[in-house]
Amino acid sequence: MDNNILIYNTLSRKKEEFVPINSPFVGMYVCGPTVYGDAHLGHARPAITFDLVFRYLTHLGYRVRYVRNITDVGHLENDADEGEDKIGKKARLEELEPMEIVQYYTDRYHDNMDQLNVRKPSIEPRASGHIIEQIELIKKILAVGLAYESAGSIYFDVARYNESHHYGILSGRVLEDMLSNTRVLEGQDEKRNSFDFALWKKAQPEHIMRWPSPWGEGFPGWHMECSAMSCKYLGDQFDIHGGGMDLMFPHHEAEIAQSMAANGKAPVHYWMHNNMITINGTKMGKSLGNFITLDELFTGDHAALEQAYSPMTIRFFILQAHYRSTVDFSNEALQASEKGFHRLLTATETLKKLKPSEVSSVDVSAVKKACYDALNDDFNSPLVIAALFEGARIINVVNDGKETITAEDLILLQNTFDTFVFDVLGLKDEVTSGSQGDTVKGLMGLILNIRQNARVTKDWSTSDLIRDELKRLSIQIKDTKDGSVWTVED
Repeated sequence: MDNNILIYNTLSRKKEEFVPINSPFVGMYVCGPTVYGDAHLGHARPAITFDLVFRYLTHLGYRVRYVRNITDVGHLENDADEGEDKIGKKARLEELEPMEIVQYYTDRYHDNMDQLNVRKPSIEPRASGHIIEQIELIKKILAVGLAYESAGSIYFDVARYNESHHYGILSGRVLEDMLSNTRVLEGQDEKRNSFDFALWKKAQPEHIMRWPSPWGEGFPGWHMECSAMSCKYLGDQFDIHGGGMDLMFPHHEAEIAQSMAANGKAPVHYWMHNNMITINGTKMGKSLGNFITLDELFTGDHAALEQAYSPMTIRFFILQAHYRSTVDFSNEALQASEKGFHRLLTATETLKKLKPSEVSSVDVSAVKKACYDALNDDFNSPLVIAALFEGARIINVVNDGKETITAEDLILLQNTFDTFVFDVLGLKDEVTSGSQGDTVKGLMGLILNIRQNARVTKDWSTSDLIRDELKRLSIQIKDTKDGSVWTVED
């Protein structure tokens, strides 16, 4: 099967054939969270998006080094290099050490990622653990004359860089437009131009997080960490850099400029940006105060929620939309995702019970091909799900005796579902997975045995009571000639 992958490259603004720099090795860097609060639905989208990319490239046989950073220093309250460090501010308010804040919320982020079945990255570096690398990169930028010192801080000279490079190449911005729009701010701070960005900031007396440097005690600028860490673990040039669309400017634009200045080459071949999750058309985020944390989604403990939603419902909800499209939150959309996810899981259970025939009257190979075609076209997860629902239709008509399937096609269909439902899309049966799932299966087996004994002794009242009580708990019992089976209802 032809598995040439097309990726929409944000830099070129078109789909390009994916050709790794060092095949079969693939280097992928994704901007992770700033850990000063609980992860919310907006954090789940890039995690799941690039988990899908990681899973699929690995499935195709690539050796993927997936680096996802943790920002634990240098991310100030706004993108103009002003205000407090977000983690330092949280630490001051709660009277804790900054690294206590970092550790607490990093652990909670990891717990949420485990619940969402997001695979751990190959490397997860922290900005605070790479201060030396950031200082060395700043020295290189100073050496080529594309940065300057001012009042103990180091700033990137955007105007001078733009003389030989295009600052705005990723976001499509034009420096002349930025100049005209920001001229009113000139001379109001220590920068030469308001759009220059900090590589290193002098620490004020009240600033908690600080390190020694050739320019005095301070801390790195937010953009510097990703340039330094991606370079260390993936080299001067690597394959894929991902993150949310809101990071395109200024964060990723600054990364390109820093790496070009320090290393003389473009750092990334393929830029990928997932779109936003919105509420009533407005971006969901901490800064706007309209976010719902993942824990609140899983428990239903939020005024905007009509019920609790399981981690796999959230994962399915995000995968149902292409990563470059906007997803608008609503209870109706989540409830529809819950039903669709259960429908798919029910089909996977029914698939295990199908009996082969001598001939096939269904086209199973088309389902497999459609899944690969969708993922090869810019990781189009909604089309994969549509193909799997076609597979579910085939499963149901075969189970109802309306169509037939050979043993060979049955194995092909089982492999297709195992590959794409579980391995690539990363979905799992939350009821029957893990030690808790084993307990549930054991209890259901015991209950069905009790009910079967009641049926044998013609104790219909007990049999019906068990069936009705299970139905009240959204567990459907179906009696067949081979015994009773159970599924979770939509």
